[in-house]
This record gives sequence, C-alpha cells and structure tokens, in this order.
Amino acid sequence: MTDDFSSEITLEVNDVTHRLRVDNRRTLLDALREDVGHTGPKKGCDHGQCGACTVLADGRRVVSCLTLAVAAEGARVTTVEGLSGEGGLRPIQEAFVRLDGFQCGFCTPGQLCSAVGALAEHAAGWPSAATADVSPDGPTTELDAAEVRERMSGNLCRCGAYPSIVRAVLETAARAAVTG
Repeated sequence: MTDDFSSEITLEVNDVTHRLRVDNRRTLLDALREDVGHTGPKKGCDHGQCGACTVLADGRRVVSCLTLAVAAEGARVTTVEGLSGEGGLRPIQEAFVRLDGFQCGFCTPGQLCSAVGALAEHAAGWPSAATADVSPDGPTTELDAAEVRERMSGNLCRCGAYPSIVRAVLETAARAAVTG
C-alpha cells in the first residue's frame, strides 16, 4: 500500500485512542474488526441494509460497512463492547437479556447500538417517519411501538425477535423517563 492510497487516522473507540494507517477504501467496519480488534459489529450484508454493523459515531448511528474509515477521522466511536459502563450493563442491555430481545445473537450488537441511538434521537425531539406531527410547535411524540418499529427499521433480525426488541426499547425509555 503506497502513501497515495492510504491515510493515517485517529479513532477514539470505546474511550481508547487508536492511530491507524488505513487504505483509503477501507470501511470503518473492517478497521474496527481487523485493526482495532472489536468484533462486536458484524459484517452481515456488507451493503448497509441489515444494520448488523451499526455503531455510534459521535453519538449518532452509522452503518459502519458503508462508512469509510477515513471519513470517521477523529470520531468518538462506540461499539457494543463500549456500551456497558463500569459496574454493569446499560438498562437497554439488561432489558434485551430479560425480555429475550435476541435469539442467535448475530444482530444483537447492531440492535443495541441502534436502540441507544434511537432513544437519544427521540429524547432530543427528532421526528421519525412514524411521527404524526412534525411541525416545530407540534407536541412531543410519545414513544410507542410504532415509533420504535420505525426507528429500528434499519436493523434486521432473521430470528424474528422484533416483539421482544420493541418491548426492551419501550421499557428502557419508560425507565429513563421515571429516573429522568
């Protein structure tokens, strides 16, 4: 690989800074899995259609199989390995386990990262395609099953754990509203 086709980048992955030399065509997914060693994000379809590779970049959901590593230069990337904090699982992870929001587990890392992103988007007041009133003065949309299904629609589960995933996201949102 010559310097004409590679770049040196810095990624902060799960609060650890990594300096990498990557081919300019390398995806963020491949850099995370092969260069950094975080195998949580999965290579499912490699076309951005299944969501198994979803991670958070600066707090926003991205499909890492379609994101070039050089485009993520300087980003704070969170993979499923970085979701749990000191002392235990996040509430969304606990809810997935308790409510069987996974079966084979292949899509679970992307589902969890997407759920964290979706909950943050809703909390920030961002509308989805299922939001009835998107006017600036419209009421804050309650997070219901239709909203969760729409917000999580970029993540596929071949096992069909969708009802449990929706329940886990709704329960986590309700717990967050109570604990504020």
